[in-house]
Amino acid sequence: MSQFWKPGTERPQGRVVDDEEGGLLFLFGSHHSSSARHGYASIEKQRQRLPVSKYRTAILYLVETHATTIIVGETGSGKTTQIPQYLKEAGWATGGRLIACTQPRRLAVQAVASRVAEEMGVKLGEEVGYTIRFEDVTKPDVTVLKFLTDGVLLREMMDDPLLTKYSVIMVDEAHERSISTDILLGLLKKIQRRRPELRLIISSATIEAKSMSDFFRMRKKRREIENKDHGPQVEPAILSVEGRGFNVQINYAEEPVQDYVQAAVSTTLLIHEREPAGDVLVFLTGQDDIDAAVQLLTDQVQTTGKHSSGLIVLPLYSGLPRADQELVFSQAPRGKRKVVISTNIAETSLTLEGIVYVVDSGFSKQRFYNPISDIENLVVAPISRASARQRAGRAGRVRPGKCYRLYTEEYFLNHMPNAGIPEIQRSNMVSCVIQLKALGIDNILGFDWPASPSAEAMIRALEVLYSLGILDDDAKLTSPTGFQVAEIPLDPMVSKMIIASSQLGCSEEIITIAAVLSVQSIWISGRGIQKESDEAKLRFAAAEGDHVTFLNVYKGFHQSGKSSQWCHKNYVNYHAMRKVLEVREQLKRIAKRIGLVLKSCESDMQLVRKAVIAGFFANACHLEAYSHDGMYKTLRGSQEVYIHPSSVLFRVNPKWVIYHSLVSTDRQYMRNVLTIDPSCLLDVAPHFYKLQQSNHLLF
Repeated sequence: MSQFWKPGTERPQGRVVDDEEGGLLFLFGSHHSSSARHGYASIEKQRQRLPVSKYRTAILYLVETHATTIIVGETGSGKTTQIPQYLKEAGWATGGRLIACTQPRRLAVQAVASRVAEEMGVKLGEEVGYTIRFEDVTKPDVTVLKFLTDGVLLREMMDDPLLTKYSVIMVDEAHERSISTDILLGLLKKIQRRRPELRLIISSATIEAKSMSDFFRMRKKRREIENKDHGPQVEPAILSVEGRGFNVQINYAEEPVQDYVQAAVSTTLLIHEREPAGDVLVFLTGQDDIDAAVQLLTDQVQTTGKHSSGLIVLPLYSGLPRADQELVFSQAPRGKRKVVISTNIAETSLTLEGIVYVVDSGFSKQRFYNPISDIENLVVAPISRASARQRAGRAGRVRPGKCYRLYTEEYFLNHMPNAGIPEIQRSNMVSCVIQLKALGIDNILGFDWPASPSAEAMIRALEVLYSLGILDDDAKLTSPTGFQVAEIPLDPMVSKMIIASSQLGCSEEIITIAAVLSVQSIWISGRGIQKESDEAKLRFAAAEGDHVTFLNVYKGFHQSGKSSQWCHKNYVNYHAMRKVLEVREQLKRIAKRIGLVLKSCESDMQLVRKAVIAGFFANACHLEAYSHDGMYKTLRGSQEVYIHPSSVLFRVNPKWVIYHSLVSTDRQYMRNVLTIDPSCLLDVAPHFYKLQQSNHLLF
């Protein structure tokens, strides 16, 4: 009988963890480190065996002589952990200066910082530290290597616009082209003009080095001035670092496949039947596809009994409960084959040893924002050729491998896009605009972007911020509201809700709600426990809706003495609640710093609802009069929307509601829904709504 990993059963060694942004990382514990597995004598020897080590002198020379160095290196080449250490060894952290290394994902920051501290033999948080949103593990005047997210470095610019304490800033994983990465690159280019001594390293797995070099190239006149002063050359340098690649044989589908999940399962079973030993990595789009593939593999094995020699199937996606993410990625036992079924996180952010075969569905889940309808959709979309090459490369890490692409060669060559669309061109720009405004960049449309966002998205963002009272008639930050909102590292609507709660006297409750909204989900869900989970949710359900329900859960958790047993009994995610506590404390500190009054309204939920409306009045909806399936229409735009099944108001269908966010699957669903009195909309946002003669609200 084949072995399939199931939550709650014994797992292999090592662990996989996720972050709220959907990232997954493979972390080695010290006793499961790759040095132990490969028999390396020491960490130092292991460092020397990394492909990047033979480029040490070249990297340091280029950083010394060029203002910007672009380093292209495959995942696993060692660039992320080694280059910051080379810079420190070469003296770039002397005289009170710091070296920064940014990552797009929070857990990547933590994992890399831990690894570098271990390699340097220092305690994490001292010489080597990290900062992520709501967590600072650094020590002033002691930390010299600082790992942080792009977003945190952007926030540091609010206090120090020229980032004067840094001598070198390394922007890692730049190929992911997150919004924060693109804003950061645009701002760093501006800073370099004022601080020619600042060195930048742009590091990536698949970046188009030429276009990045063009972006950082200064005008000729400027270059001549710089060279006259014997400063660094402003012409960017490009260095390509080899990975540990072996040859990968590419196999294409002869005909387009009808069902890529079924095709992925069939291909995996074919590999297991016909190919020699070696683990399989299957790329699918998300939890639903992965769960379906695991189920299909289980069913086929049980039906045929042909593969009883043993497949160990491991799902890999961010929605797994935290306890179930500590999967074991040590070598499969002799005679067994490991099959990892993963989202696109395994393309670059995580390195899995032992993979010899890759099955590429050709799809991934991507966010697409429509500024006209103001809806952000999570869409299954075709990947780019750059992603396809990354996926194939996973098969060539330990020995020559094979990649099975579930699409035709003709499609790959003639129809697949060369590169993905940068996040900034398919996202809501509201948070981005307020960050730039807070940094004193008023001409946002004239900002130098690596890739320009759409004009429609920018206009929609300015409209939203103006309606919230964050921008004035001249599109400048209002005082104090605009500046206060910019200080709170959350979505501006949530920040406005917190500021309103200070005036209404319910800030303790609203800060709790904001902390819950900042984690992915406080509920445990999964296959086979839906009924029990729903019943547990009803124990906390409030007639007002999800926001007040969160307060009931938080109160119960607090009264239990923050007990993990209480969480387990009530199908509440214990790790998520610990995170809520941390975020809540941070938000209280920020609120005090910006002059907000911390006060509880005890049990007056009218005040809580009014504060939520103050931030989210634009997200108001009413139930259609003759709707039999719970259809609502948004007041702004008349979009057809429905309450999400995860909401405590699902099937209750109150007449007027406000939602926190919309998700789109087969329908447009409202998540985190609160009942409202429509007259409150007129009180809170008279500039946004008016009453028609027929007593109907108008946007």
